[in-house]
Amino acid sequence: MQTGQIFKIHSDFYYIQAGDEIFECKLRHVLKKQKQKVFVGDFVEFTNGAIEKILPRKNYITRPTVANIDQVIIISAVKEPELSFLQLNRYIAFAKYHNLNTVLCFNKNDLSNDDKVIEKVFKIYEPLGFDILFTSALEGYGVDEFKNILKGKTSVLCGASGVGKSSLINAVSGINLRTKEVSDKTGRGTHTTRHCEIIKIDEDSRIVDTPGFSNLKFDFLLPLDVDSLFVEMLPYKGMCKYQDCLHINETDCAIKAHLGEIDETRYESYIAFVEEAKEYKEKVKYQGVKTESSHKQTHDKTAVKISLRKRQGARNTLKQNVYKDIDNE
Repeated sequence: MQTGQIFKIHSDFYYIQAGDEIFECKLRHVLKKQKQKVFVGDFVEFTNGAIEKILPRKNYITRPTVANIDQVIIISAVKEPELSFLQLNRYIAFAKYHNLNTVLCFNKNDLSNDDKVIEKVFKIYEPLGFDILFTSALEGYGVDEFKNILKGKTSVLCGASGVGKSSLINAVSGINLRTKEVSDKTGRGTHTTRHCEIIKIDEDSRIVDTPGFSNLKFDFLLPLDVDSLFVEMLPYKGMCKYQDCLHINETDCAIKAHLGEIDETRYESYIAFVEEAKEYKEKVKYQGVKTESSHKQTHDKTAVKISLRKRQGARNTLKQNVYKDIDNE
C-alpha cells in the first residue's frame, strides 16, 4: 500500500503524486458505493492502480473543490477586466466562511495609470488586516514578492476568468500554461484552466490552479449568518435592538449606526449576499419536508440504510414468528 496526494482529477481517473512518481488510479468500487467524495489535494492510500482509502482532511472548500490547503490568494485585475469590488468581496466572504487565511493580489498593474483604484484598495482592505500585493506578470513586477507568499504553503488561486492567474503561475513556476486575452466584446476573460490541478513550484510550495468562475452565490446559508463574513461588522454583532436584525431596514441597528466606519462597496456587497441568502431561506422553508435518507453516515463513511418499509416489514415478521411459537407451546 502506498500513500500519495491527488493533484489532478480527470473524468474517472485520479492522478496521484507519491514522492517523485506519478500514478494514474481509479476509485475502488466499494468507495463509490459508500459515496465517498474525493477532492484534489486529498491524501490517499492506493495499490495496483486503485484508491483504497481517503485519509482525513485538515480542511476543504467546495468551490473550487480542493482539500488540505493553507491559504487562498484572490487574484483580481486592476484593469481588463475592470476591478469589481462586489466580486472581490464575494471571494473574500467565501474564504472567511471556510476560515482560511486570505491574500489579495491585484494583477495587470501595468495596464492602469489610475492611482485612485490602488488608493481605494488600500483604504478599504488594509484596515481589515489583509495582505495586499500588486503584480504585473507581463513585466515581472511583484513576481518575487508573490513567490515569497507561496513559500512553504499550498495556496489556492481563485478569481474571475482573464485576471491573469495562469500568467502568474507561468511567471513563478517556469511552466507554460495556456493563456488567453480578455474579450473586447464582453470585457471578460474566457476559461483557459478547465479543472483544478496542484502545480509544484518548489519542494515545499504548491499552487492549486482553478477554473475562473463568476456564479458563486451565497445560497447555502441563512441571511442572519451573512454578517459574520464581514470582519468590520463583528465588533457590533449582537448589539442591535432586535436579535434577527439584518442591518438593512431595521431600527436601532448597531451596524447601521456605524456605517461611516464601513466602506460603501463592502456594505453594498453585504446587502447583495443577504438577498442571495434569502433565496436559500425560502428554499428551506418550502422544501424542508423531512424525507428518509437511503444512506447513513458512520465514522466518515456512507453506508446503505434499510428503508423504513423494509424495517417495518422485518419487525412484523418477527412478531408473527413470536406469536406462532407461543401458539405452538
